[in-house]
Amino acid sequence: MGRKCSICQHPKVYEINQAIIAGDPYRDIAQKYGVSKDALYRHARSHLPKTLSKAYQARESAQGDDLLKRAKEYEDKAVQLLKKAEQAEDFSTALRGVREARASLELLAKMRGELEQAGNITVNIDNHPQWIEIKAVMLTALEPYPEAKAAVYKAITDARGS
Repeated sequence: MGRKCSICQHPKVYEINQAIIAGDPYRDIAQKYGVSKDALYRHARSHLPKTLSKAYQARESAQGDDLLKRAKEYEDKAVQLLKKAEQAEDFSTALRGVREARASLELLAKMRGELEQAGNITVNIDNHPQWIEIKAVMLTALEPYPEAKAAVYKAITDARGS
């Protein structure tokens, strides 16, 4: 079994890695932390890339989670505003809300990898539970207004290309 890296075992490994990444001269780092320049070189060449890669992946994952959370918040807000517009019988605003809710669903699906992103694609969210709920709420609210209900239904089907 090979020798363990003296830098990886050092109690100040984090500070040493920071100094290496910052480009501090190895002789200065070696002197400050009581290690050899050769050990620093071997550590930087063999172990630091793995550490940086893991840190980068963790940061990317955290950023992706944050973006997904924010996209979900926008979707929730779009649905909430859509319901308010429906309750106020502001059908023009409700239709714009439907478009925003659909855009939010599409964005979330892309972020989750549920949609391929190639050129001009058609997104089919007809079976998505939130879209079904939005359509049901909207069309139910329009029951007393058959002409408006028919117009909204036509706009929905025209918008999805059916």
